[in-house]
Amino acid sequence: MSTPERSALHFEAFGTVQGVGYRPFVHRLATALGLDGWAVNADGHVEGEIAGPPYAVDEFTVRLRSGAPALARVRHVRLSAVRGQPPRAGSGFTVRRSDPGPAAPPGPREIPPDAAICGACLRELLDPEDRRFRYPFINCTDCGPRATVIEDLPYDRVRTTMRRFPLCADCAAEYADPADRRFHAEPLACPACGPRLSWGALSGESALRAAVKAVEGGGIVAVKGLGGYQLVCDATDESAVRALRERKNRPAKPFAVMVQDLAAARELARVSPAERAALESSARPVVLLAARGTGTARAVRPGTRRIGLLLPTTGLHHLLVRELARPLVVTSGNLADEPIATDDVRARRTLAAVADGFLAHDRPIRARYDDSVVQVTGATSRTVRRARGLAPAPLPLTVAAPVPLVAVGAQLKHTFALADGHHAHLSAHGGDLADATALDAFTDAYADLTRLTGITPRAVAHDLHPGYLSTQWARAGQLPRVPVQHHHAHLAACAAEHGLATPFVGVAYDGLGLGDDGTLWGGEILVADLAGYRRAARFATVPLPGGEAAVRHPYRMALGYLHGTELLGSPRPYPWLTKPFTDRLDPAEAAVVRAMVARGVNAPRASSAGRLFDAVASLLGLVDSVSHEGEAAAALEDSAGDESALPLAHRVVRADGLWVYDPAPTLIDLLDRRHRGEPVSALAAAFHTTVAVVTCELVGRAVEHGAPRTVCLAGGCFLNRRLLAEVECRLRARGLRVLVPGAVPVGDGGISYGQAAVAAARLAKE
Repeated sequence: MSTPERSALHFEAFGTVQGVGYRPFVHRLATALGLDGWAVNADGHVEGEIAGPPYAVDEFTVRLRSGAPALARVRHVRLSAVRGQPPRAGSGFTVRRSDPGPAAPPGPREIPPDAAICGACLRELLDPEDRRFRYPFINCTDCGPRATVIEDLPYDRVRTTMRRFPLCADCAAEYADPADRRFHAEPLACPACGPRLSWGALSGESALRAAVKAVEGGGIVAVKGLGGYQLVCDATDESAVRALRERKNRPAKPFAVMVQDLAAARELARVSPAERAALESSARPVVLLAARGTGTARAVRPGTRRIGLLLPTTGLHHLLVRELARPLVVTSGNLADEPIATDDVRARRTLAAVADGFLAHDRPIRARYDDSVVQVTGATSRTVRRARGLAPAPLPLTVAAPVPLVAVGAQLKHTFALADGHHAHLSAHGGDLADATALDAFTDAYADLTRLTGITPRAVAHDLHPGYLSTQWARAGQLPRVPVQHHHAHLAACAAEHGLATPFVGVAYDGLGLGDDGTLWGGEILVADLAGYRRAARFATVPLPGGEAAVRHPYRMALGYLHGTELLGSPRPYPWLTKPFTDRLDPAEAAVVRAMVARGVNAPRASSAGRLFDAVASLLGLVDSVSHEGEAAAALEDSAGDESALPLAHRVVRADGLWVYDPAPTLIDLLDRRHRGEPVSALAAAFHTTVAVVTCELVGRAVEHGAPRTVCLAGGCFLNRRLLAEVECRLRARGLRVLVPGAVPVGDGGISYGQAAVAAARLAKE
């Protein structure tokens, strides 16, 4: 019982408070304040009791929230009376062994993402006098694997993949010492008791030297990383990089490059202060930067002036890049379109034809996490791919989900989201949900994350498209379903991230998504809130000759625009203007495509902004066929560079109650100016400016007719930095508030989060 000279409290801290050094922080805090008591990892949170002078107890409760470690996210602290006898005066403060217990958690549990090696561990790694000198698996409470090793909560070593490695006496002493940086660091390890590298029959330093020798000799090495295998080769060796492309079946998509430090990054790219912050963050994502043009093989980033760089994530990465003293290609350990390999046996089977050797280790990978990817626009870091280091940290929901739910995402760049209350847990990037292998990876990740978060869905949100494997999975289950239109989900993700509860105008530009009228959409202006929307404007429709084939072959899209653009009163481009384009096509193939368009056979129509970018890239001779999504649009953006340009001709008309952008005048002007000798780069820049001007006009028409003055931008087209900058600038010049996703991918990787936000709002209304 408390006295005036002595207070006692029971405390519970919720949020990301396990696996982030929160209990050691609480121990240090209580000890410094002279408090008695204890703390323990409970089922998804930290709880304990403290007793001591009232002023010290008050200070403790304040600093529980404000002084937490950098990796912690304290959402809520609950204080209550001590249950039973308060801690005895002079007993000190202890961290108790966790008891998993059978009780259900009081709310969803948060799983900490992996964190890159910290500065203190890096110094020890490179210190010949330290007992962890050159130990690849070095970590502490401030860094190391988390989401990729957790098997269950509460987060203790016995419920991680590290339970297979009993602590040696030295590590056990560090683990038990409140003054040590590794106090209760669950992945704690050293050369005497932790995981070991292997290369065939070799282990430890011998295995590492064998891998280094293989890369030095022009080979490709499969390296077992944190969340999956990675394929590594010398980024300066043209033959090695080309061999990797051929074996991996990745003809053109740029590879990520790992460099030793910031100085090495600046040799390859221009790095702004915001980009430096992203590179050096604990997430250690791949950061897309403006390349300097030298320093790597041409095959690393064919046809683009940007390069994706990342700094070493783990001790193993640091050792590899320092031993080799050169930039390294570090890419996903998979074949094209397959999930990244995590299991040792499967990796050796699927990557046997790619890798010349395997640098593995004996710690299992619990969950699949590819590298995250970000890019910086202005001073804002925007997530392109949310994975290792970022996922599965929760994101806010403006409207709380009244029941636990799962949102299963779309098809490309697949993610899913688990939502309960005011937060949604967005899964790691899972690749394209294209086949049974990818579907199996999704169901495995879903089972894992539902168990770890403690969220048991009672409803499922999904896309309208019946052909998506995610939609089919949702329909095959027994949960009540909430269908969510693709572009509404894009925009809801932006609104939810920014905490927007009021209506807004949404600009959703992407490749394709099924509309509520059964047609394909992709260039949309919606007036919306989280629960619903109405279509206010769109791009004109065009045929997709051959359906999916038109996506893979932008020249087909160009022919679709030339011969089948929606008739809105504008003439089609004159044949003599299109002759330079059509002359380079196979006549028989072009005739087949024109017949498809003329007869409307296997040529579904779409109002797609993304497909217009593809068509213009082909008309300008940049790309006629692609090997990955967005390749043609990226080539067009790259060609435009930073060149200023006047817009092309454009026309907005009223049709069926909507404002519609008619691209025919734009294409006629584009071809005419090209015929008169204007450079391709200038025309590419002019096209970007035109789309920005058109967007501003379409939004302006909606606002003039009573739509809100807040605008959300979303969809894969806004990965285009030039388009995003021009649209933002022009809309803000009109006095409009403009919101863009940052933590959530602007493309299809954010769809599941948007679906969760929409489903929560609709279910709350019901």
